[in-house]
Amino acid sequence: MHAAAPYADPWRFVSNVEVYLLVAFLVGAYVYMVRVIGPKAVAPGEQVISRRNLWSFIAAMLLLFVGSTWPLHQIAEGYLYSAHMLQHMMLSYFMPPLVLLATPEWLLRVLVGDGRTYRVVRFFSTPVVAAVLFNAMVMVSHIPGVVNASTTNGPLHYFMHFAIVSTALLMWMPVVGPFKELHMKPVGKMIYLFLQSVVPTVPAAWLALAEGTVYDHYGDEPVRVWGINPIDDQQIAGLIMKVGGGIFLWTVVITMFVKRFGKSPDTENSYRRRAVAATEEPLTYEQVTEAFDRAEAPSEPRR
Repeated sequence: MHAAAPYADPWRFVSNVEVYLLVAFLVGAYVYMVRVIGPKAVAPGEQVISRRNLWSFIAAMLLLFVGSTWPLHQIAEGYLYSAHMLQHMMLSYFMPPLVLLATPEWLLRVLVGDGRTYRVVRFFSTPVVAAVLFNAMVMVSHIPGVVNASTTNGPLHYFMHFAIVSTALLMWMPVVGPFKELHMKPVGKMIYLFLQSVVPTVPAAWLALAEGTVYDHYGDEPVRVWGINPIDDQQIAGLIMKVGGGIFLWTVVITMFVKRFGKSPDTENSYRRRAVAATEEPLTYEQVTEAFDRAEAPSEPRR
């Protein structure tokens, strides 16, 4: 019998205790590290956590909770592959950079140290290695046999989510990771993120153009959510993957470009801008005249 067949109502509430415990553990661990370990890990008077760190952590936990619990999780695993795709987008594209932005540098250094673990993190965070691992995971996660098995096999399902999040964290490390020494140059970051939007085009196009049902698990589902048929469901999933992920990455790239090159040439090359920036406020005519009056007249040269 199909795993989702007993549930005639896709909106029937199903608890996900393991997710509640995971989120509670992460929140508790973060608070402990910030309040107990942080003051000892930073120099006296140095800020333990920034406002950006805090809000990034809150946003990451909200995405983890929403993407892994009812109703999205149940609909994603039992009814709509498009919901499954949205869930993976949240866990692989949106949440990982927020997790890294939420992590102060001192916290990650406390966790990995400066020995073998640090060297492992450094190796797997190099752009080429991280990009290959992440995009390989993207491709593997769309293999029909893997998708069909993961929706009915609990351990495989959680392993896939763990692998997706882990490789995504490595992929984002050279861009927004806490270790600045692992960062790429600004232009390199833009090219790197643009390339990350290219590989998903392959499975996205495959889903959008397939004539038949790609995944038996979703094609055989007798209960349809919102009356969406399997083919439309696949096409929506492909659209979410290509447009959703692409727009997100391109938005980040454009933001970085504007921040790096967006200064107006008129403002950048303005003498007035430099003069005003050099002092707290511009000098008035009276102040300049008074300064000249106080200056000694130059002595005449000897003949």
